[in-house]
Amino acid sequence: MTNNDNITKENPDVILIGAGIMSATLGMMIKVLEPDVTVEIFERLDVAAAESSDAWNNAGTGHSAFCELNYTPEKPDGSIDTSKAVGIAESFEISKQFWAFLIQNNLINLPESFIRRIPHMSFVWGEKNVEYLKKRHAALTKCPLFKGMQYSDEVAQLRAWMPVIMEGRDPAQKVAATRMEIGTDVNFGALTRCMFDYLKEQDGVKIHFHHEVRKLKKTEDGRWQIKVKDLATEEKRKLNARFVFIGAGGGSLPLLEKSEIPEGKGFGGFPVSGQWLVCTNPEVINRHQAKVYGKAAVGSPPMSVPHLDTRIINGEKALLFGPYAGFSTKFLKQGSYFDLPLSIKANNLRPMIIAGFKNIPLTRYLINQVRQSPEDRLASLREFVPQARKEDWKLETAGQRVQVIKKDAKQGGVLEFGTEVVSAADGSIAALLGASPGASTAVSIMLSLLQRCFPERFNTEKAQTKIKQMIPSYGESLDKDAALLQEVRNMTSEVLGIKETEPVQI
Repeated sequence: MTNNDNITKENPDVILIGAGIMSATLGMMIKVLEPDVTVEIFERLDVAAAESSDAWNNAGTGHSAFCELNYTPEKPDGSIDTSKAVGIAESFEISKQFWAFLIQNNLINLPESFIRRIPHMSFVWGEKNVEYLKKRHAALTKCPLFKGMQYSDEVAQLRAWMPVIMEGRDPAQKVAATRMEIGTDVNFGALTRCMFDYLKEQDGVKIHFHHEVRKLKKTEDGRWQIKVKDLATEEKRKLNARFVFIGAGGGSLPLLEKSEIPEGKGFGGFPVSGQWLVCTNPEVINRHQAKVYGKAAVGSPPMSVPHLDTRIINGEKALLFGPYAGFSTKFLKQGSYFDLPLSIKANNLRPMIIAGFKNIPLTRYLINQVRQSPEDRLASLREFVPQARKEDWKLETAGQRVQVIKKDAKQGGVLEFGTEVVSAADGSIAALLGASPGASTAVSIMLSLLQRCFPERFNTEKAQTKIKQMIPSYGESLDKDAALLQEVRNMTSEVLGIKETEPVQI
């Protein structure tokens, strides 16, 4: 290049912004479906998966809706709405099929600790909550995806399932739990880095770390011109692409706003930070073997559902409790305190104000969380682990989440808890906003994005055949076809190394 503002001579077909699980998944799919497509990936940090996809930051390790009670709300008539849980459980099965395809075809070489079998449990106390959990169990087990879920309110059984949680508990307290033996723990950081290791060796793929995308602009020929700065050399350059995906976690909203597409107008972001209590006592760590989720406090965000969580991180067993929510104006853990104020525009000010007024209990909850003392945090832990000792736990910072605020014709503005893909009408640009269950459903989200943004290519016979190879259940309904579910579960369990001693029975 003769100067810093020249446009690169060899422009890619696709630009992916952010080196997290979403960009990695989309990049893999694109190169499998159309190997000749050229791709460039830009990441602000110096490594992949260092923000939300990192094991220490990501609260969504193996979300499959087996134990997360916020995915099964109770309706006004007292019945349980299972629709979201069923959708997430099926999406996770789709993700496992894609990962199995990558392994079977020697596209990635994953460490053993990438995915492990670990029971998923829900635990509640109090008569009303026990009644809710029993109804939830009855409703979910009607669906093949949740067959095998056990329910118990017998103290002896609960002690066998989770001794650390039951020891020292008031014997008069009414308690209950559900348990799914086929739950998993997933290290999305390891998975993401393995996919990028493959991508960087492919023809037509370039990955740039320590590069920040500063501007996006649509050109007259329908392409997108982006301006990128190399944070190490301060060099700036421009390049064009036919398609841009913004998968930058909390950094997606500011870039979506810079694109100025009509579909992105009115979106805002509400950042929520988090902290973990991490166990330092090997004896306690080894005595607990499950992901145990409770009920969220009134007014708290779904990402703050308390859970005592066994993880495998960097090959070692860890035990985390939390997350304790907090508030920061940063959109990323390594972001700027100006992220939130700079994201407020004329087109999203009204939805953000209205959503704020409607979520005053959430604001109050976050303020209380920020003001918590170490003794307050220990008291919360002891609701789960009655005999917890302060000296066995240390406080660690978790990742940032940016919940979506969007315009609503009836309500003016609503705060959404989940993920949302925003794309231009012509399919030339798309951005992923939001948080949980995110990573666990990345494959389904990226399939939908490809269908939305590349309908002509996606719907060809060649592409559909390839997708069916990647995801054998594609086009079928796993929540209704028990035989197909058993078949794909047994296949993925074998390939991923999480096979039960007995075949999965439906």
